[in-house]
Amino acid sequence: MIRTAQHAEQPQVIAPLSDPQRIATVIRAVVRIAEAWSLTNGEAAALFDVPTATWSRMKAGAFKGKLDQDKMMRASLLIGIFKGLRLLFNGPLEAGWPKQPNAGPAFVGQTPIDRMIAGGIPAMMTVRRHIDALRGGV
Repeated sequence: MIRTAQHAEQPQVIAPLSDPQRIATVIRAVVRIAEAWSLTNGEAAALFDVPTATWSRMKAGAFKGKLDQDKMMRASLLIGIFKGLRLLFNGPLEAGWPKQPNAGPAFVGQTPIDRMIAGGIPAMMTVRRHIDALRGGV
């Protein structure tokens, strides 16, 4: 298929990672997810890969730094997992699933939270794909 100028995809405009409004929105979303999943400050900080003191500033709305690509990827994956769980489950599993031990091959008895903390972004991607597969999206 040949694309003409009319049919060429327009590049998506994304606010810079230093945009304070975008950072605040991303952080609020991640904080709400951590609260919904009943994560400890230590778990949330490890999941988002920040020191606990930084997580505390984020949670309090006092974070003034920038978010690098790693943090934006983590936030995107967490939001996707959260949304997938909301679509998949109705009730306690919606918020409780991430902290339940899972015997599946991707988790080997760990909770999804522990697996994501230990495995970083690749494990977060695995959990996201797992949720999407359960929903029939693969």
